[in-house]
Amino acid sequence: MVLLVVFIWFIAAIPSEKLKGKTVNESLISLSENLLYNIKTETPTDSLEQALMKFSVDEMLKGLPNDNARKTFWLNIYNAYYQVLASQNLKPPKIFSEKAIRFADATLSLDDVEHGILRRYRSKYSLGYLPQWFPKKIIKQLAVEKIDFRIHFALNCGAKSCPPIAFYNYENIEAQLELATRSFLESDTEIDEPNKTVNVTKLFRWFQADFGGKKGVRNILSRYKLKYKTYDWSEDLKNFQNTNP
Repeated sequence: MVLLVVFIWFIAAIPSEKLKGKTVNESLISLSENLLYNIKTETPTDSLEQALMKFSVDEMLKGLPNDNARKTFWLNIYNAYYQVLASQNLKPPKIFSEKAIRFADATLSLDDVEHGILRRYRSKYSLGYLPQWFPKKIIKQLAVEKIDFRIHFALNCGAKSCPPIAFYNYENIEAQLELATRSFLESDTEIDEPNKTVNVTKLFRWFQADFGGKKGVRNILSRYKLKYKTYDWSEDLKNFQNTNP
């Protein structure tokens, strides 16, 4: 109970940010965090899902006016709904295409969130170099302005090789993404000092363009040559991590 009170206080303390006349909608951000919190504490999410269904696309556009707000909201939504869908015994690949994230006038899938909104309607194939040919209008409206490669270390798809789940909040999103990226790479990277090679997550390969191509990956991993680790798809749900700086 004490932890719940502290959590609610922390959410309420997050200030609205005004950006050229636009204000981040605290209710949207808080709903996304509370939904994920209920998942972690195994508390029913029905009321929160119903609350999200009251928001229209227009309200989301006005309430998530910048990339930090959109990343915060959609990272929490993705991680929460993966858990919701997994609890309904949906498995990959169907779980990614299931239209289950419902708002007042739109229904989205996990793929819509990841590859449409957070990756700015890029193909989930082609190493990330090709765009989606015919993205829906709503996806183009809700998408971030610029792809942030760090989201790949924040999205959890229920596999052991996935980054752990964290609660993202608008006030600290930059520091949280930095921490999530650093923590994941430190724990999932195997360095072979004598041969100056490093075995890294296959996320670098699958979404190479998001990281700035091979050169970008090398910049991230300094001077080491690359080898790609086998991705472990064994189920590992409820893998939560604290990313508060």
